[in-house]
Amino acid sequence: MLHLALRMAAHRVTALLAVACAVLGGAALITTTGVLAESGLRSQLPPGRLGGADVVVAADQEFHPSGDLPVALPERATVPGRLVERLAALPGVTDAVGDIGFPAALVDGRGPAVPAGGDPRTAGHGWSSTKLLADARVTGRAPSGAHEVAVGAGAGPAVGETVEVVANGRPAASYRVTALVDAPDADGVYFADATAAGLAGRDAGGAGPRAGTVDLVGLRVDEGAGDGAARGAGERVADAVRAEVAGTGLKVVTGADRGDAVAPGVGSARSLLILLAGSLGGIVLLITGFVVAGALGVTIAGQRRDLALMRAVGATPQQIRRLAAAQSTVVAAVALVPGVAAGYLLAGRFRELLADRGVLPAELPLTVGPLPALATLLLVVTAVQLSARCAAWRTSRMPATEAVAESRSEPRTPSRTRTGAGLLLMLGACALSAVPLLSRTALGASVTSIAGILAAIGLAMAGPALVRSAGEAAVRRLRPGVAAPTWLALANVRAYALRLSGVVGPLAMGVVFVLTYTLTQTTVLAATSDDTRTGTLAQYELTAPALGGLPDGTLTAVREVPGVRAAAAAQSTTVVWEYEELGEPAAESAPATILGPDARDVVDLGVTDGGLDRLTGATVAVSAEAARTRGAGLGERIRLVLGDGARVDARVVAVYDRGLGFGPVVLSRELAAGHTTTGLDQRALVRTDGTSPAEAGLSALAADRTGLAVAGTALDAAGADAPPEVWINLALVVVLLGYLLLSIANKLVAATAQRRTEIAALRLVGTTPRQILAMMRREAAVVAAAALAAGLALSAVPLALLGQGFLGHPWPAGPAWLLPAVAATVVATAYLTVELPTRHALRTPPADGLRAA
Repeated sequence: MLHLALRMAAHRVTALLAVACAVLGGAALITTTGVLAESGLRSQLPPGRLGGADVVVAADQEFHPSGDLPVALPERATVPGRLVERLAALPGVTDAVGDIGFPAALVDGRGPAVPAGGDPRTAGHGWSSTKLLADARVTGRAPSGAHEVAVGAGAGPAVGETVEVVANGRPAASYRVTALVDAPDADGVYFADATAAGLAGRDAGGAGPRAGTVDLVGLRVDEGAGDGAARGAGERVADAVRAEVAGTGLKVVTGADRGDAVAPGVGSARSLLILLAGSLGGIVLLITGFVVAGALGVTIAGQRRDLALMRAVGATPQQIRRLAAAQSTVVAAVALVPGVAAGYLLAGRFRELLADRGVLPAELPLTVGPLPALATLLLVVTAVQLSARCAAWRTSRMPATEAVAESRSEPRTPSRTRTGAGLLLMLGACALSAVPLLSRTALGASVTSIAGILAAIGLAMAGPALVRSAGEAAVRRLRPGVAAPTWLALANVRAYALRLSGVVGPLAMGVVFVLTYTLTQTTVLAATSDDTRTGTLAQYELTAPALGGLPDGTLTAVREVPGVRAAAAAQSTTVVWEYEELGEPAAESAPATILGPDARDVVDLGVTDGGLDRLTGATVAVSAEAARTRGAGLGERIRLVLGDGARVDARVVAVYDRGLGFGPVVLSRELAAGHTTTGLDQRALVRTDGTSPAEAGLSALAADRTGLAVAGTALDAAGADAPPEVWINLALVVVLLGYLLLSIANKLVAATAQRRTEIAALRLVGTTPRQILAMMRREAAVVAAAALAAGLALSAVPLALLGQGFLGHPWPAGPAWLLPAVAATVVATAYLTVELPTRHALRTPPADGLRAA
């Protein structure tokens, strides 16, 4: 069977190229998705500044919902400071360090902040944290006084120099540099331990919300401790530490797991990779399965005569299907190897794109293992086997004489089951398109592209019947004097509806995919921008990114600027909302804004019930969408897990409409106090009287104060303010569209090349090459027109409902050039992939063409 399959494949190389291209592209995309998923589950961050610690004790920075993947928590949770002494007393521990991080930045003589390296929100540390560095080389002595610091060797200052330091929002103060620290990831500002604890509000006698705590505890162990048996000293100490902290919820990590404890927000990137792979995987599998099945359908259709003759000489139906599957699997096996290799390369490029856009930390590596390749092999081979057997099913089941008689034509009546299933799928897609009317969220909008693709698959299933009906209607309306090429083209449309729908369907899917996927992104972005623009009353915002947050007293100074009418601080964080859905517990991570009662003068959330003036204490405001779906109306109490893992119950004091622009939940400042990494405000929103003196006053204030930056709140119409996810999704559209177009082009080339016998027969009965080219061009025009019409029709309902739900009118938002570009691409693809193979076939003498068939 394998020998016969190889000989058949060698005889139909041109047709099988479409299958090879479909498999190669599909394998690359599936492998890429698999690498992203595996990296999200298994990738390890480098230990960074904890490279010298053998054991690290830190709070669990993940929320673990029942029956679901863990959710990363981005705010630093703390560890009781008294634990340091207890762990230092364990056998084998040589050093126990309570590490803290707080905002710190160097300031040059002219005032601007000079990056001290790393994240400015956690650049300040106590001197004892240098013990956790790997192979640290210190030049100078440890800081001991209240106005002494050490800095990283690459920071610039030399030992003995005096520098200005802004620490945890305090005014800039002078410090003497006593040491330079040279080690991997040693960048930062190191204070005497007591000074650092006081600046960070962590000293045991303090009154702050995080007094008496540390970020983590790092332990160094005596490698010679113990009996030196099977386990190393580090693991023995780790076991002892686990016993010591059992029941506290703290995590004890060693080895490669230490990287997760460096920065909790960085670890959340793995969750993003899993979510991205999950959302991308569904689209990739749908498109890959559709393209592979279509390519195999064209290929097997060109071999019906060979398969029918085998039936005539005694081959059983099972043997026919096995033969079709075997030759397709051989071709798939050849294409899988470069496809999988390309998938690993594509995953690397995609990771670079995510890192460049700030979605992933640059230090998070991909996990390159064999699992994605094995999963791709299993999925692709299964798809090829099923598609090939289904394509050969009709021929293998027919009596031998009927199979031979039908091998030169198509079935007269398309399958009613297939047509009915396709129509039902299109109707179901229309019903699914109504979701954006009910849910004005990003998740609700994502249904639009899924509905479009399902409708395109339904079109492919019902296509033969629809194309045949359209062809018959067109032929009946032909005038008697119509040109011969036109009559032949329409006659082919009617007689070979299955063949034509096989190329119209993928082209229509390409149109649907590009329009729905792209316009969904732009529509959601437009609705979000409209919410934000309409709801932001402030014209300016002040930030201090190089300082890790706004310094103390900034709001007071801003309010004293002439022309300023209102100013309020704002922060952003992440919460996990616990609720019940259909009687079962559910949890969802969501962005949250932190505001106070004074925010009502600088933002208008579109409050429909309650008021922001009540946003004090343990209270929240929620979006109308969240209130409706989660039963969180005014006065209700909701359960939240804050960004550092703290569980709180909060009362709803306001319900607002602009949830897309401001998120599903707004926290009061008192509720969030002590539960963010820095505790500093991230920005100040400022509303002025709109005059030039007010703008000049804010600019002068920013110039006089270290690290402050002032900017307008107006959104960039050119799209620079678009979130990174939008650009990532558009990049995915380009990649998937390229795969679709390549597969469609190969499929059209294969379908045209298989018509060599038809072209040769037409030439033998007197049809000129010019007439044949005219006929084929008219068929290409029919293909392009049908694909565009079908694609637009299938996209119209989902996009109209999306626009109505998000923008209030039945059309989406997006670039005006998109539709003409799509139309030009479809026309060019249809024309070139028909024209070139036809010209090649016309160069073959008719007798040779018939003999080759």
